[in-house]
Amino acid sequence: MGAAISCIALPFGSILASCFSGAACSLACQNCNCNNSIATRVGYALIMLVNSLLGWILRSDWASKQLESISHGYLKLQCQDNSCYGAFGVQRVGFALAVFHFILGALLVGVQDSRSKRAAIQNGWWGPKILAWMALVMGSFFIPAQFFIFYGNYVALVGAGIFILFGLILLVDFAHTWSESCMEKWENSDSNKWQYILVGSTMIMYLGAIVLTGVMYGYFASSGCNMNIFWITFNLALGVAVTAIGILPAVQEANPRSGLAQSSMVVIYCAYLVLSAVANEPDEGTDCNPLSKARGTRTTSVIMGGVFTFLAVAYSTSRAATQGGKAGINQGDYAPLNSDSAVPLINNPPASSSMRSDAILAAVESGALPVSALDDDDEEEEEEYDTKDDEKNGVQYNYTFFHLVFALAAMYIAMVLTNWNTFKQIDSNNSNMILIGQSWPAVWVKVVSSWICYALYGFSLLAPVLFPDRFLDY
Repeated sequence: MGAAISCIALPFGSILASCFSGAACSLACQNCNCNNSIATRVGYALIMLVNSLLGWILRSDWASKQLESISHGYLKLQCQDNSCYGAFGVQRVGFALAVFHFILGALLVGVQDSRSKRAAIQNGWWGPKILAWMALVMGSFFIPAQFFIFYGNYVALVGAGIFILFGLILLVDFAHTWSESCMEKWENSDSNKWQYILVGSTMIMYLGAIVLTGVMYGYFASSGCNMNIFWITFNLALGVAVTAIGILPAVQEANPRSGLAQSSMVVIYCAYLVLSAVANEPDEGTDCNPLSKARGTRTTSVIMGGVFTFLAVAYSTSRAATQGGKAGINQGDYAPLNSDSAVPLINNPPASSSMRSDAILAAVESGALPVSALDDDDEEEEEEYDTKDDEKNGVQYNYTFFHLVFALAAMYIAMVLTNWNTFKQIDSNNSNMILIGQSWPAVWVKVVSSWICYALYGFSLLAPVLFPDRFLDY
C-alpha cells in the first residue's frame, strides 16, 4: 500500500524538491538555507499547491479504486450509498498537511529573528521538511476511515469556518487599505492617474455587482424560488445600505477616506458569494438552478472553481499571516536587539573590514598565512553581510501564526474538494467525480459569509463614529 501511495506522492515531491535544490538526491540530507522571507512563503505555497492537486486526483473514482485494489480492500473509500468515492482520500491528505503545519507552528513559537537556531526550521531544511510532509501523507492512509468521518464532520468543518472568517476580515481590511493607498498617492502626485484608477475601479466594481444581481434575478429567481429571491433581494438591500452608510456626513467626518471605493469592493464580492451559492444549489427537480442540469460544462466549471479557490486561499494565507506578524510587532511582542550581536543596517562593509582584508592579503603574499585564509575571510564577510537575509533584526511575519493559517487553509481546501462533506457522484464519460459546492451546507456557508462580510464592513464604518476615543488616529 505504501508503494501505491508513493507512486502518487513521490512525483509531486520530486518536482517540488527540485525547486529548492540542485539535485533531487539531496532531498533528504541537504539544507538549502533559503533565508529570504518571500522565498520561504513561496515554498510553503508550492507545498500547498501540490497537496491540493493530490487531493484533486484522489477525488476521482479511478484513483480511489486503484488504492482500494492495491491495498487489498483496506482503503475501501465509499459510503453506505456508494457515492463518496475519493472523499476520504481528500480528507487524508488535507489532514496530513494540517498536521504538518501544526507541528511546524509549535516548533517555532517565540522565534523573533533569523539568528535564532530554530529559525532554520522555517527558512531552511527543505529536504527533510518535504520528506516529513510526504511521510505524513502516506501515513494518513493507514488511519482507519472512522477517524476521518469525525475529522471531516467536525474538526475540518470548524477549521474551515475559522479560515473563512479570516478571509472576510482580510477583505474588509484590504478594501480600506486599497482606497486609502490610492487617495494618498493621488494627493501626493501631480497627475490625475490615481484619481482615474480609483474612480474607474469603483465604477467597474459597482457595474459588475449590478450585472451579477441582474443575472441572479434572470436565471435563479423564477416563480416558486422564494428562498433565492429573498437571498438576492436581501443582498441588494445590504449593498445599498453599506453604500449609503459609507457616504454619511458623520462617517465622512470620523474617517474622511471612507467612501464608495471600499463599498464597491465589498458589494461585488458579496454579490459573487450569493451568485456562487444559488448556482451551486443541489438539483432537486426544481427550476431554481438551471446550471444544475448543464452536465456538459460541469467539469470545466469545477476546474475553474478549484483554481479560483486555491488562488484565494494562497492570497488569504499570505495576507493573514503577514498581518498577524505585524499585529504582534505593534503590540510590542519582541525583544530589544542585543547591541553586541546586532548587524549594522548598511549595505557596504565598513572601512575596518576593508583594511582587514588588505592586511590578510599582504600576509598571504608574504607567506605568513596560507592562501586558504583568503577564502575564510570571504566566507566570514558573506555570512556577516548576507543581503538576502531580511530577518536578522526581526521576523517579517509571525512564524507560528503563519503555520496556523496554513493549517486552517488545508482544512478549508479539503472541505471544498469534498463538497463540505456532502458527496455527490455524477457520470461524465464513464468517469465519476465529486462536485465542488453542490450541497446545502456549502450554499448556506456562502450566503451567511456574505452577511458576515457586510456586518464587518458596516461595523468598520460606524466604529469611529460610535467609539471616537478608540479611533483618534483616523
